Amino acid sequence: MSVNLEDYREHLERIEPHIKDTLEASFHEAARVMSPSGLRQYIEGARALSELGRGSELVLSYIQEMPLVAKEVGDEIIPDVVTSVMKLASMVSGGVIAALFDSLPTAARRLGDADLVRQYLALVHQLSAKAPRGLRPMLQHVDQLFDKLTLGGLRRWALWGAQAHGRDFESQVKYFGLETPDSLAVLQKERRGTLFVDTQRKLNFYLRALWGRDFRLRPTAGDYETRQGLKPFIEFPVIYLPDAYDDHRGVSGKEMYRAASAHAAAHLVYSRNAISAEGLNPVHMFLIGLIEDARVEQQAIREFPGLKQLWLPLHAAGVDSLEPRDPVVSFLERLARALLDKEFETGDPLIRETVSAFSEAFSVRPHDTQLSWDLGVTLYNQIKDRMAIPSLRVLEEIDIPYRDDNRFIWSFAERLWEQADYVPASERQVRRKVSVMEMVNEVDCELVGDDAQEIWTLETPFYLDQEGCTINELEGKEPVSDPYHYPEWDYQAQLHRPNWATVLEKRQPKGERELIDRILVEYKPVASRLKHIIDALQPRGLLRQRRQEEGDDIDLDAAIRAMIDIRMGEMPDPRINIRYLRKTRDLAVLVLLDLSESTNEILPGSDRPVIQLAREATTLLAWAIDGIGDPFAIHGFASDGRHDVQYFRFKDFDQPFDDQAKARLAGMQGALSTRMGAALRHAGRFLLRQPQQKKLLLLVSDGEPADIDERDPQYLRFDTKKAVEELSTVGVISYCLTLDPEADEYVSRIFGPNRYTVLDHVQRLPERLPMLFASLTGQPR
Repeated sequence: MSVNLEDYREHLERIEPHIKDTLEASFHEAARVMSPSGLRQYIEGARALSELGRGSELVLSYIQEMPLVAKEVGDEIIPDVVTSVMKLASMVSGGVIAALFDSLPTAARRLGDADLVRQYLALVHQLSAKAPRGLRPMLQHVDQLFDKLTLGGLRRWALWGAQAHGRDFESQVKYFGLETPDSLAVLQKERRGTLFVDTQRKLNFYLRALWGRDFRLRPTAGDYETRQGLKPFIEFPVIYLPDAYDDHRGVSGKEMYRAASAHAAAHLVYSRNAISAEGLNPVHMFLIGLIEDARVEQQAIREFPGLKQLWLPLHAAGVDSLEPRDPVVSFLERLARALLDKEFETGDPLIRETVSAFSEAFSVRPHDTQLSWDLGVTLYNQIKDRMAIPSLRVLEEIDIPYRDDNRFIWSFAERLWEQADYVPASERQVRRKVSVMEMVNEVDCELVGDDAQEIWTLETPFYLDQEGCTINELEGKEPVSDPYHYPEWDYQAQLHRPNWATVLEKRQPKGERELIDRILVEYKPVASRLKHIIDALQPRGLLRQRRQEEGDDIDLDAAIRAMIDIRMGEMPDPRINIRYLRKTRDLAVLVLLDLSESTNEILPGSDRPVIQLAREATTLLAWAIDGIGDPFAIHGFASDGRHDVQYFRFKDFDQPFDDQAKARLAGMQGALSTRMGAALRHAGRFLLRQPQQKKLLLLVSDGEPADIDERDPQYLRFDTKKAVEELSTVGVISYCLTLDPEADEYVSRIFGPNRYTVLDHVQRLPERLPMLFASLTGQPR
């Protein structure tokens, strides 16, 4: 059974009509990272959440955030998320649930494993009962918390606050909002040295460089108080490492991760057969595992001798420890070091005998796991004759922290040694762009479903000759872009909120092309003045400057005159060279129009709405830039909350200013709000693709940044300011032409001095905008 979006859209639209576009756009993104069953669960989850009656905000958050979560940890997490939210629904508000969805992509990215995300959801449920007032502020600071804490550290930090401020709701809010000294003190106490998420990518490259293959690494959460869950382990084919390592007696956490991952990878590479556990007790298995660890390490060292220096310091730390040790544990620590380093001096004859037997057997059968079984059982009998063997719990105190728990090497009756490789959901489906002829040949295929291994997309419209329209027009569907997720700057926390705003590229209906032509006729006097500016700004090509002391060529006339002067005994003029100057314009311009609802108003001093004046100004500017020859684009934006920042492309850089572009410009409409930061970041993407050295983003707006879901007027101002700064660091200059007479209060702080113009007379916008462009980009002749 295939997943059909139409089966659920009508039900979701009962709550909020505009959820249709958001769901369709996110559904395309979800199809790339989810399996067919995951997509079905994704839609079922949206349907179930819509029936909670908590408004559209949490449904929108779920729809847009879950593809990001599935991309990080797989789509099997979706039912667990929906179930957890259903449990929370009776205990917290819809706003808290929406905040939980907003935090999930960060949690999934920082935790990196579905099981850890489930533990995170369990922690949120636990806090909803113990500290309900602190849940919202904690979720708002999840990115800051996970930047410093492991999941175990977060759990202890949160439960400490819930216990300390269980009945003081005001203190509870401040603690979980990181506003109190005790909150920061506990946070610092639980902070760990090296986090797995910060070193995972480097470890993958490290192991690939050694063995020329990829190893799957996943984190596992441990309890640093009871020391449980800290040992690495292998569940074929995944290596699980602790989510954090502290420095261990002079060995850094980064080196600990290298040692642990290299040891576990050696097991996967050199353990060709499982060891039968039949007839063995736990101590037998522990000693056999100790020998097997030495066997795979010696094989790795034989191929990569430098690994010995990676592992040896971690053995030396245990052997040289002054802490009181059980005699058998101390003996095994010295034995493990001697098996790794034959030069280790020890006076124990049993250690020398075991090392000698191991070396002899390893030289004959290095790949045989039976070697470990034989030596391990023999060692058990020899130790038993000399001293009392303690329990397994005592033996596991052996101080070799980088080694795994060896569950991987054992074969039990109920376990299959060989297992099929796991394929992440994000790798099961491939999207690729194809040519028109490839699409023509496959467009009538009736066998494709939602489980297709490839999804084909066509960049240009697919026209049907017999119908005179595109397939999308024939089907009544407007193409929806993939969603683009951008961070937003939280000025109070001084951190980015990751993936906070979602930009959806949409199309506005086309208008009459003749409207643009009439504008050019109406403003013919302005166009005449612009013609002189265009002539001045057009590149002159190659200019020749004569009579130069240094240059690119010889000026023959000047050289002859100099020779005559020399023959006559006079001082010659040394300026006998010609210099060539290339007068070119290396500039790309993107005009970004604010198309919010306020542009439909008629401002004082004008007889036309702002949207009409903006259309006229943009038309004149486009005519001028097209005459100069600079590459330019005309885009617009509006927003309906952070989940739906609508972006319109009327003309792109690679498109001519022709009848199609004029028709799109004529159909320009204003609606909704002004979430400026996300639009600026998205516009910057297009500019950064251009090869020109100078890049100008010219914003035309009639008001300050604002949106329906943000009450703090400073929040979007600071985010827009941050977006301008981010673009500036990559070479994009942002300039604002604002029609707001009160813009002096905020526009200079957002765009900086000399990066804005406040137009007091709105009626002059069509004239001022082209002149402003000329002044910003003008070059002397």
